[in-house]
Amino acid sequence: MPKLIKNGALVDDQWTVLNEATGPEVLRIVGGKNFIVPLKFWQMFRPEIEEFGADISIWLNSDENVDAIAEEIHSFPMIALNFPVFSDGRSYTNARELREKFNYLGEIRAIGDVLRDQLYYMSRCGFDAFSLRFDQDADACLEAFKDFKTNYQGTVAEPAPLFRRR
Repeated sequence: MPKLIKNGALVDDQWTVLNEATGPEVLRIVGGKNFIVPLKFWQMFRPEIEEFGADISIWLNSDENVDAIAEEIHSFPMIALNFPVFSDGRSYTNARELREKFNYLGEIRAIGDVLRDQLYYMSRCGFDAFSLRFDQDADACLEAFKDFKTNYQGTVAEPAPLFRRR
């Protein structure tokens, strides 16, 4: 079972990520009720997906922009942002835009190449759930949120910079 940290705790993942789907019939084949589908899949098969009656959320690749779902953002209970490789930080920007520009209050989940070293910074940008890469020690990853006591700059988690908090 994939390791998921949500709101600072290890939890069972209730969502199934569909990485490569050929059509909406895959929802029936896989079964279940909660699916995270790629943006392009959702755009292509939206009527069929809605007819299926499952809870659907989408995931954006790092090269996809949040503006592509601006009209529907608040209809998703969760939005997953993919990190295809550790060094690709574009999903940090998408998380921050979801929280600050679109005032998205649902779950923002990091998926893909998610490592312990990133977790603290992801949480500062607005992520609240983290689907860890298969080789990560979940207990050690929980400690990542305690790596730093304060930040100098403002973030989604703490908008005021340090000099304004004194």
